[in-house]
Amino acid sequence: MDGDILFLAHRVPFPPNRGDTIRSAHLLRRLAKIAPVHVGCFAQGDEDPRDLAQLADLAASHCAVRRSKPLALAGVEALFSRQPVSLTAFHSPDLARWVKTVIAQHNIAAIFVFSGQMGQYVPDDFDGRVVVDLCDVDSAKFENYASAGQRVWLNRREGRLLSHEEERLAHRADATTLISQSEADLFKSRLQSPAMADIHVVGNGIDAALFDPANVTPHSDITQQAGPHFVFTGQMDYPPNETAALWAAQYFLPQIRAQFDNAQLHIVGRAPTRRLLARQHDPGLTIWGEVPDMRVFLAAADCVIAPLQIARGVQNKVLEAMAMARPVLLTPQAATGIAARNGHDWMVCDAQAGAMVERIAPILRDGECARAMGQNARQFVLDHHDWGAMLNPLEDLVRGPVRGPARGPVRGPLHNEGEEARNAA
Repeated sequence: MDGDILFLAHRVPFPPNRGDTIRSAHLLRRLAKIAPVHVGCFAQGDEDPRDLAQLADLAASHCAVRRSKPLALAGVEALFSRQPVSLTAFHSPDLARWVKTVIAQHNIAAIFVFSGQMGQYVPDDFDGRVVVDLCDVDSAKFENYASAGQRVWLNRREGRLLSHEEERLAHRADATTLISQSEADLFKSRLQSPAMADIHVVGNGIDAALFDPANVTPHSDITQQAGPHFVFTGQMDYPPNETAALWAAQYFLPQIRAQFDNAQLHIVGRAPTRRLLARQHDPGLTIWGEVPDMRVFLAAADCVIAPLQIARGVQNKVLEAMAMARPVLLTPQAATGIAARNGHDWMVCDAQAGAMVERIAPILRDGECARAMGQNARQFVLDHHDWGAMLNPLEDLVRGPVRGPARGPVRGPLHNEGEEARNAA
C-alpha cells in the first residue's frame, strides 16, 4: 500500500476484553500488517500502562486523549449544538488538532474509522480513501431503548440524529462495514439514498486457541459446589446486559431452582449496577463483578445463558461460550448474526422463563447430550468464526480506489433539528 493508515477509535483498543475492544484490537493488528498505522483514540483514564505500551509498540504514532467529559455536560452540549450525545461525548479539540497534524506530516492514504462517533474527525477535504466500520446500527439500538420505555424522548432524539449521522458517514466513506449481513441489510433499509453507500460485511471472529477448554482450568469455587451452574457474562452497566441479568435473576433463576434445587446463577463482568447488587443475596445468585479471566467461569458452567432482549450485531459473549464448548441458551436477539443450528449447536428460546427452563432441563439431565452440544458449538466457531478468515476483506477495503464526488458530505445531524424536536415533544 502506497501510504500510511490513520486509525480512529473511541477507546484504546487494549486490552481486548470487551466486545468493542476485541474487534478494534483485531482490526488494528491486521491493518498494521498492511501499512504503518497512526492511531487516534480516547483513554478512559484507568488504562493499564502496559496496554498503552502495547498500543505504542504497534502504532507508527498514536494519540490517546483522556476522555473526562461528564455525560451530563455532553448532553447539554448536544442540546445546544443539535447533535447526538454520542458525538458530543467524543468531541475533543485536542484529538482534532492531532488528526490534522498527522495528515499534514505523513502520507496518509486511508483513514479507517472504528465506530460512528469517530467519523466527525475525518476532514471534509481529505482526498484519500475512507473506510467506516459502524459495527452495528447504533441509531436502531437507541430507537429500541425508546420503544422499551427507557428515557423515551432522549433515546428517540438520539436515534433520530444518529440516523442522520450514519447516512452522512455512509455517503462520505468509500466503504462502510457492518458486523453481520442482518445489520448490513437493516442499515441499507434505513438509508434515504442507499445507492450512494458501498456497504460490506466484516464479521466478528474468535481466538479459538485462547478460548480452548483444553487449556483452561474451571473456577474451583464453582466446581466444588453443587449445581447446575449457569453463567451470564458482559459489561454489566451496559443497559441491555443489565436488563438481561436482572431478568435472569428475577425470573429464570427461581424457576430453574424449582426443578434443580441447587441451581446457581453467576453474573460475571465489570461494573455491576446498584440494581444488580441489590439482588446479590438472592438464593442461588452470585454477582462476581470484574474478574481477571472470564474463561475459568465459562469452563465451570453447565450452561451459558444470554437472555438479551435488545441486541445489535454479533455477541462476542456467545462466540466465546461456544468456543469453550459450553451449551448455550440464548434469545433470538442474542443469536443475531451467528448462523448456528438451533438444537444442534445451541438452544434458541424467547425470553420466557418457563420456556427456557423447559428447553434446558432435558440437556442438564443428559450429560452426553450436553457434551455433544458443547462440542458442536466449538466446531461451529472453528469452522465459521476464525478471525483470520473474518478479516481477509480488510486489505481490499483500505487499498481500493477513492470513489470521488459521489461521496461528498451530505446533510448531517444538524438538519432540521428544531422542527424534529418540536414534533417529538
